[in-house]
Amino acid sequence: MKKNVFPFTAIVGQEKIKKALILNSINPSIGGVLIKGDRGTGKTTAVRALADLLPKIEVVENCAFNCDENSYKEFELFKANGKLASDDVSLVEKPMKVVELPLGATEDRVLGSLDIEKALHHGIKALEPGILAQANRNILYIDEINLLDDNLVDVLLDAAAYGVNIIEREGISISHPSEFILVGTMNPEEGELRGQLSDRIGLEIEVKAILDLEDRILIMKRREEFEKDPILFKQNFEKDQKSLQNKIVEARNILANVEISDNLLEIIGRITLELGSEGHRSDISILKTAKTIAAFNQHLKVNDSDVEEAISLVLGEDNFLSQRIQEIKTDIEKREESLKEEGEKVSETLEEILKEKLQKINERLDQNIAKDENQDKKKDNEHVDLGNKKSKESNFINDSDFQARDDFQAKLNEGERLENFNEIGSEDGTFDIKKS
Repeated sequence: MKKNVFPFTAIVGQEKIKKALILNSINPSIGGVLIKGDRGTGKTTAVRALADLLPKIEVVENCAFNCDENSYKEFELFKANGKLASDDVSLVEKPMKVVELPLGATEDRVLGSLDIEKALHHGIKALEPGILAQANRNILYIDEINLLDDNLVDVLLDAAAYGVNIIEREGISISHPSEFILVGTMNPEEGELRGQLSDRIGLEIEVKAILDLEDRILIMKRREEFEKDPILFKQNFEKDQKSLQNKIVEARNILANVEISDNLLEIIGRITLELGSEGHRSDISILKTAKTIAAFNQHLKVNDSDVEEAISLVLGEDNFLSQRIQEIKTDIEKREESLKEEGEKVSETLEEILKEKLQKINERLDQNIAKDENQDKKKDNEHVDLGNKKSKESNFINDSDFQARDDFQAKLNEGERLENFNEIGSEDGTFDIKKS
């Protein structure tokens, strides 16, 4: 018989808890949720309500590891059912569930161990899957996670880091997928969480009792209505539940296409540096969370509010967060404006240089064109077309001048010395020369 679970959308207040759980259900790679706070603030109710809200998962029938068809074949889990890889695979739908890890659990209970009953009664070696097998593709819930034994913390860290659980017990060696949404709760007054585990959990939420009187009254009324008639109460919120479920599914579908600008990445990096975050996990968690928030809000580009919300979810509350982000944005804008001005100056300088170069090139072209035109005109003046395909020099010279010169030169050659010229160019065209 299925237990009646309080509807997720009926929970009053505690918006940060609900948002953190929703984001992890969209993108489990964020790394889970750590909820700090007093008892009785609705932590467990919210976690169980999330499992009831999320859509069913498709698994291979009779697979003890909640595996899908791909992992069933990849990890050769068909061998655990005594089947072959070529056998047909039957798929069924199962609702997601919350798998609790009790504080007193042994390592064998968490990892998995030899099935003693089958070994004694049937004489065969068989595996009894552990909590990590049950948690695969589900929600792993650890109450008072800060009181968990160190050896179990190491087991969880390995499974969460690689998404695979390796079991080696009494001659049995098998590996199976172990991907889960990790949700841990703790009361800080009972002890701090081991730093190594705290660093691996993506989102950290601090929850307090609701102080608003109207909200407290509404909580009492809704709880009373739910206990009186759970089915009717759930029907009243069925539309809201379905709407939120569809929104989660749509966010999963578009998550891979969400983009973030370099300026917002710089804001994330500078904030983590200012707040003294160790390593790079915080930066990566903020990036993943910001993208997931954008997908949940149905836009493909991360904006400032997405980043601010992601930072507060990953690093915790900071009263000066908005101021820090605004100062960084102003600094980036000033830098970009300065770069823009420098770029414009460079562009103007290059433009002037190009103009001068072009002007000189045009002047040279004009000079060459004028020179070519003058040469063409000179050639045209040197030759006149006579119409009979012959040409004659345009600068005509009297032939008699050439004859007079030749006669003068001949007479010079005949005499020894010239004393004077009585007549040069007489009427009959001859020269009178006296010899000494």
